[in-house]
Amino acid sequence: MAAHRKPRNSPLGGQAARTAATLALASAATATVFEGSGHAEPRLTPAQVKAKVDRLYQEAEVATERYNGAKEKADAARDALDRLRDESARRTARLNTARDGLGSVATAQYRSGGLDPAVQLALTSDPEQYLERAALAEKAGQRQAATVTSVQRELAGIRQLKAESDERLTQLRGHEADLRRQKAAVQGKLGEARSLLARLTAEERARYEASVSGAGRSDAGGSSTGTTGSRADRASGIRGPVTAPSSRAAQAISFARAQLGKPYVWGATGPSAYDCSGLTQAAWRSAGVALPRTTYTQINAGQRVSRSELAPGDLVFFYSGISHVGLYIGGGQMIHAPRPGAPVRVAPIDEMPFAGATRVS
Repeated sequence: MAAHRKPRNSPLGGQAARTAATLALASAATATVFEGSGHAEPRLTPAQVKAKVDRLYQEAEVATERYNGAKEKADAARDALDRLRDESARRTARLNTARDGLGSVATAQYRSGGLDPAVQLALTSDPEQYLERAALAEKAGQRQAATVTSVQRELAGIRQLKAESDERLTQLRGHEADLRRQKAAVQGKLGEARSLLARLTAEERARYEASVSGAGRSDAGGSSTGTTGSRADRASGIRGPVTAPSSRAAQAISFARAQLGKPYVWGATGPSAYDCSGLTQAAWRSAGVALPRTTYTQINAGQRVSRSELAPGDLVFFYSGISHVGLYIGGGQMIHAPRPGAPVRVAPIDEMPFAGATRVS
């Protein structure tokens, strides 16, 4: 019976069928290629990884300085709020004392039948004491009026303090929200950098870590930067005291010098770790000078100087966003806290894009 069946007609002709089959095979091959490429991450060379990690660390430092600025504002708002609350508590205590005084007067008036003091004096059985008691009553009335005025003043002051406290609390919450955003940004950038570094082999990563930590690289005087204490001091090319234009600048440099080899930790201000602006702030604080917390505020904390006018102790800033700072020590060198994985060290100021300098007085 199969021989008598009529063949079913294909909806496509011979050439059309062949064309459709070819397109289907090509589409399947293309889909396979794209599917594979969608899941396979491109292999980066060590140089490409280094470039990306360097960029991420620089972006993390920008976010770190924003975090530092948000933290400074949050701390200031919190301190102001605490002061307002303390003042409100003191005023409330004074208000309660004044109210107690008014309550005593009211009680005394109730016990005396609520008579006006002048009427009570007019009815006294001892006219010789009238004038004396009148004077006392007048003073009592004045004290009562003063107490009422005091109560009104304290109430007004407390209302004003409450309004200021509410405003400060709103500011604090805004700064804390900004703090959380900047913290997340920093951690995100650092997490991306760690993920990229994890792609490197152990040998490649060791070479990268050596390049950023200063181990084996020449910074000054043809020597490599060490890792701790006097070893870092000697290896970094600092030999003998640095000649500074003032005793304060000398002290700031001496302090920074003693921090060589300590780790970079974002948001840290010492004594065991620093970020870049935390180090310069701590160095100048040791010399009795209070610098603001962030790079973009420290650059306005003194007299601007050109690169050709640099002197030891000056603050040197880098990148267009003023996101990095170091302490100049002369000879084209600075002490700075570079970034995670790179301890406080001496480095040439031309290793980053120079943005400006400030002389602290």
